Amino acid sequence: MQINTIAFDADDTLWVNETFFRDAEDHFCLLFNDYIPYEECQEQLFKMEMRNLPMYGYGIKPFTLSLIEAAIEITNNKVSTKQISELIALGKEMLDAPVQLIDGIENVLSTLSRKHKLVVATKGDLLDQERKLDKSGLAKYFHHIEVMSDKQPKNYTKLVNHLDIKPQEFLMVGNSLKSDILPVLEIGGHAFHIPFHTTWIHEQVAEEIQHIHFKELAKASEIIELLK
Repeated sequence: MQINTIAFDADDTLWVNETFFRDAEDHFCLLFNDYIPYEECQEQLFKMEMRNLPMYGYGIKPFTLSLIEAAIEITNNKVSTKQISELIALGKEMLDAPVQLIDGIENVLSTLSRKHKLVVATKGDLLDQERKLDKSGLAKYFHHIEVMSDKQPKNYTKLVNHLDIKPQEFLMVGNSLKSDILPVLEIGGHAFHIPFHTTWIHEQVAEEIQHIHFKELAKASEIIELLK
């Protein structure tokens, strides 16, 4: 592998993220359990998120708006201002949560940055991702930060062109097969998948990937050995 640049996804690759969303979802469905069973509540909330995704995009703020809209729908407009305030507070709590680094990730970045150009390639809310990167203390390892509206092949092609490298010189490391792996393989890049213990249903992929440029890893430290 002639790797020039290594891109890392942020959420659940550099730091913990999905756990906060699942905890908030649990809080939401318990809050409205007088109106709807728990599993049905999860389904309704997910449908609302998918409905809003094209307009709102990804991140905590869009998620909070979806919580409020789902509450209005589930309660048939009977949601109280107190409950809406609780949902807004829940979103703010997520935004203000401490950044929990994935075990060992800083050592991996420190080691790889000596020989490779590192970038962050993530999606979500720009302000929130910048905040988390700043809190993480990891910014010093990265040559470039790219916060995308989505992660499609065209987005990665634009990034590779901006970095002035060929796709085969580009390696993407992430926890989502749908967003971090498949689009990069499609444009001719390399991709290492490091699963997180929980994955948003929207990011789940059922197919098994067999590709010469793909590797499944148990932890990020394996990258160091593979790129020796």
